[in-house]
This record gives sequence, C-alpha cells and structure tokens, in this order.
Amino acid sequence: MKEATFTEKIQNRWSQVGMICVGLDPDFAEIPAVLKAENSSIEEVLFAFNREIIDATADLVCAYKPNIAFYEAHGEAGARALARTVAHIRDAYAEIPIILDAKRADIGNTNLYYVKAVFDELGADAITIHPYLGKEAVQPFLDRKDKGVIVLVKTSNSGGGEFQNLKVADSGEPLYKVVARNIANSWNANGNCSVVVGATYPEELAEVRTIIGDMPILIPGIGAQGGDIQKTVMAGKDSKGFGMIISASRSIIFASSGADFAQASRKATEGLVSEIQAVL
Repeated sequence: MKEATFTEKIQNRWSQVGMICVGLDPDFAEIPAVLKAENSSIEEVLFAFNREIIDATADLVCAYKPNIAFYEAHGEAGARALARTVAHIRDAYAEIPIILDAKRADIGNTNLYYVKAVFDELGADAITIHPYLGKEAVQPFLDRKDKGVIVLVKTSNSGGGEFQNLKVADSGEPLYKVVARNIANSWNANGNCSVVVGATYPEELAEVRTIIGDMPILIPGIGAQGGDIQKTVMAGKDSKGFGMIISASRSIIFASSGADFAQASRKATEGLVSEIQAVL
C-alpha cells in the first residue's frame, strides 16, 4: 500500500484532531531527573523522554517536529536517538507526519544529499528550509511530491526583521511578502509547499495568509515565546477553518520536571487544543 503524502497526512490530522504540533526539542539539561536516573546513556535518555511525550499526546496532535540541533549536539548518541524517535512515530503512529526542523538549503547538488538523508534515510515527512538560495537551488526538495517543503517566510524571533522586513525595490513590499508570493505562485507546482510564519507577528500572518491562499502555515511562537492563540487562529486559518500547524515545544514537553512529565505534557496539549477550539 502506498504511503500517504505529507499533504494528505496533515489534512487528515486537521479533520481528526486539530492543528497542534508538538516540537520534540529535548534540551538535555531540562529533562526530568527521573529519566536520567533510569537510563544509562544520553541516547536512552533522549529517546525515552521523546517516547513518553509522544505516547501521551499522539491522539491530540497533527504533527511532531523534532529540531535537529537538540540531537546533533550529542553526536552519534543524538543521531541514534533522533532515528529511534522517528522510527517510533512511524511504527506506532504512521498517520502522524514528522517535520524535521532543520532549516536546510544549499546549492542544488548538496540538496540532493539533504533530500536523501532526511526523507529516504531518516524517514521524515517534511523539512523546513530557507529560501535565500532561490528556487533553482531548492528544486530537489520541491521535486519530492510525496514530502513537505516548509519554507521560512516570517520567523518568530524578535530580530527576524533585519532582512525579512527590508523593502524590495521592484515592488516596495517587504521581503517576506515577496518570498511568500514566489512560493505560492512559482514553487508550489507539486502542491507540497508550506510556509513558516511566527505567532508573534499576527498582522504579518494575516497578510501572508491572504497571499498564499489555503497553503499550510507552520506557526511557531506559541507558548514560551508568547504568541497569542486567539490572534494567531484568527489571522492564520484558511478558508475551511484549518490550514495551520501550530507548534509548541517547551510549554508542552517541559510542562513538568517531575515523574509526571508525560501526563503534564498531555494536559498542556489538551489546553491548547481547547483554546483553539474556543476561538474557532
């Protein structure tokens, strides 16, 4: 049986459970001491933490989003923990898409190998990339019709406007709007593109939604970064009331530092789901 594409998976999850994405960013220093006492290696601690979070929240989320930095920092042990995390999701919850937050992009020849590493070897369903090298360079990602290509447009950090808000001479628009329009009009021929817009910029989020139509938007910045749920949902929803992958990491996975961390992560996820439903 042919595996569902990223687009099919995310649309199915929206209709079934909603639009919360849990970021699997296991900052080792913040992982509960009980797990460090029970497991003898960094690999086992990282994987055990992720597995407990996943098993506690799988019926509530539209996607999981591991950020590769939290694994690469631990060398081979981190790489194995990431691979085991992805394998666990694919084996136990194959219907839930996995977004690798890696912010990759390089010249085309290099991207061929990023594509192979992320999609074929690791088994992720989607990846975040940056647009700075242009469509020609990122074409290897775009060519994978079965996978998701999630392009940075307006990031959630306070300094993102240094370049993203610069006015483009040809149109007088800020760069992030030009990027969004190019993705919608030129890059998305295979219907596998999404964009990243931070919840910390609800006005810009609404502007991007107008530009891209019903294309999915990955929205970081809820929770620890202070993004407002009501403003985010009203600005980011598509014409069907969906269209958002609302990502929260620290506020969910570190909701408790005790032995009840998994149950606390579930409660925090349920709270976000309820907040979104109340707005919709």
